[in-house]
Amino acid sequence: MAATLPDAVTPVGSAVVSLTPSPDNPLPVRRVHWKNAVRIIPSVFPPIDLFERVADPEHLEAVHAIESAFNPRLRDATGDLSLVPRTERVVGPGAGYIMAAFTHVSPDGSRFSNGTYGVFYAAQREATAIAETRYHRERFMRATEEPRMELDMRVLWVTVKASLHDLRGMRAILPEIYRLDDYTESQILGGALRAGGSSGVVYESVRHDGGRCVGVFKPRALTHCRERKHLRYIWDGTRITDVLEIKRLPAPRP
Repeated sequence: MAATLPDAVTPVGSAVVSLTPSPDNPLPVRRVHWKNAVRIIPSVFPPIDLFERVADPEHLEAVHAIESAFNPRLRDATGDLSLVPRTERVVGPGAGYIMAAFTHVSPDGSRFSNGTYGVFYAAQREATAIAETRYHRERFMRATEEPRMELDMRVLWVTVKASLHDLRGMRAILPEIYRLDDYTESQILGGALRAGGSSGVVYESVRHDGGRCVGVFKPRALTHCRERKHLRYIWDGTRITDVLEIKRLPAPRP
């Protein structure tokens, strides 16, 4: 699946000029298969039980409507199910973690979303996922002027298996897509790719040198999502100073 680059740039000689979208300038699509991609989320968000219990995605809406009538809080927990096409919905073990990324959408958007649809972000390695989430948690904590505290985070492993638009090795060609804080151009690109049927993108992390990330647009590109461990981010009122692993100690022998 080829896709053109809206408002992208391409080098001509030593200069960088605007590129008009054209079939002659498609993005490459490559098969990505990461068995243990890493996603880190706040531990306060548990898996959504509804997606774990339903056996057939076709039954999600009916079960959701029935249970919501008796449990009004279920609607808040599951998010907006209408944001995910019926053919893309997943159920079963770990599905709650996957679906949450698509049914709970931040109005502020993200690197590849303008806030009208969800994207499941994950890293190839844990160090990259920590660097990415550490930056974003710090940014949120500063914006809300939070006092010093400890933030418990859940580490998930998930299998990513899909043909994704490959942005790796393109920082010099697509500098707008790799900006540190301005997501204007990357959101335009993400929206165009998603509208064209793309399953997502694979790209280089801007928070961790050598790190690689995916932004997945379709839940069915993700499987075997499971909890790996818990971390604790130490916020001192200005920044996250430490990241600690939380381990359960074995019970003492009688």
